[in-house]
Formats: sequence, C-alpha cells, structure tokens
Amino acid sequence: MFFTLSKVLWFLADPGNLLLIALVVGVVLLWTRWRAAGRAVLTLALAGAVFFSVVPIGSWLFADLENRFPVVDQPPERVDGIVVLGGVLSQKITRDRGQITVNDAVERLLAFAQLAQRYPTATLVFSGGSGSLLNQDLKEAHFVAPLLARLGVDPGRVLFEDRARNTAENATFSHALADPQPGETWLLITSAFHMPRAVGCFRRAGWTVVPYPVDFHTTGPADEISVRFNFLSGLGSFRAALHEWLGLLAYWLTDRTDTLLPGPQA
Repeated sequence: MFFTLSKVLWFLADPGNLLLIALVVGVVLLWTRWRAAGRAVLTLALAGAVFFSVVPIGSWLFADLENRFPVVDQPPERVDGIVVLGGVLSQKITRDRGQITVNDAVERLLAFAQLAQRYPTATLVFSGGSGSLLNQDLKEAHFVAPLLARLGVDPGRVLFEDRARNTAENATFSHALADPQPGETWLLITSAFHMPRAVGCFRRAGWTVVPYPVDFHTTGPADEISVRFNFLSGLGSFRAALHEWLGLLAYWLTDRTDTLLPGPQA
C-alpha cells in the first residue's frame, strides 16, 4: 500500500506535472468567460518557470543532503561486507535493446567494483528490485550481473537482492539476505543525496553501516552555489531534491527511518 500510494502522491506533487497542469488550465480558461482567471494562472506558471530558471533552489536542497555525510577518504582497514543500492540502469531499455543501459547513478557500481577488489574477502550485496508501479516483473538485480563482470566483479561472489521496490525494502531485504553479525563492518554505497534516507532505513532495520556516498551533484557548501538561467536544469534539480526531501518526511512519519534527517553517528 505504501509503495503504490507514494507513487501516486509523487505524480500529483511533481513540479513538472503541476506546471503542465497550470498551463493547460490557464489556456482552457482563456477560451471561457473566466479569461481573467486564465491569465492569472498563466502568469503564476510563468513566474514559477522564471523562478526555477534563475534561483538554484534545487541545488541548495541537494547540497544540504550531499553534505550530510562526508566523502570516505580512508576506508576501514577491515570490511566484512559491502552493500550497493540499485537505481543504476534501465531494466526495460536493457531488455528491449539487448544492451545494458545505465543512468547517471552508475558511480554506485564503479565504487562497488573498486571496493570489491580492495576487499577480496568481503561479502557483496546488490540490492535492486523494481521501483516501477507497472513493471514489477523487471528486476534490476536480474540485469546487472553482466555489467558487474565487465567491471571486474565476479557475479558468483555477489548476493543479488531482487525484491526491494524502495529504500526501506532495500534495507530490510538486504539485512535478511546478508545476515550481518554483531561487530562486523559493512559499507553502504549509494548516491550522496540519497544517503541520509538510506542510512536511516538501514538503522531502522537494525543494521549499522558505514556510509560511502558517491555520485555527487553539487560542488560543496550551499552558499557557494550561484544563480543562473537554465529552466530545464533548475526544474530538474528542484524536482529531484524535492522528491528526496518528501521521501525523508514520509519515511520518518511512517517509521521507516530512525529520524527525520539522519546524520553521522559519533
């Protein structure tokens, strides 16, 4: 129920969808006796477009998330296991084209391969089912093995978790599959902006992990991000950041994370 509801509510909250709806409603109203209301709606839509084109609010929100956990310059000397979260390839395009198709989160797998070589005895876990509401039969874990092999990781060494549909299930199902023992050191790899929610879910699942953030989208402190004029980039970054912040709120309200904005522990 939570998975389906989250997809529906995000469709309604998506800034791109809201802007398109505003444009459609505004134009329709122009052809009715409510022309003044139509002009008002279109004016608000234009103001929103200009705002997101100039003010880097998405980058500011991204920076707050990405700065939550520091880059790991010196990994632990001993690592018992490594978990990497999916979301790095398109299952449908990969299946239909017969060629592995990745997205801009592929740095997760690059780091996974590098650490797998650094820790040859560590248990490896790839967690990724399907986050699609309509294509639950296309599991990411079923398509990623050839890519791992290209990166120098023996797929036979990897535990493939293929049931997770969201971050909370990544944590729960990976924990059940890997069965980590007290005192073991496990690394968690995911995109930096997604790390707070991921860590919160793993802690809620009773699994203390060492965050290993990758795939950064900002350069550093939020106050170093300047204004610019790029509508698609501005709306895209705000859309992605809003999705993550709303996810943090929803997971906290439904007790899927241990706190609203998880951070490093002492």
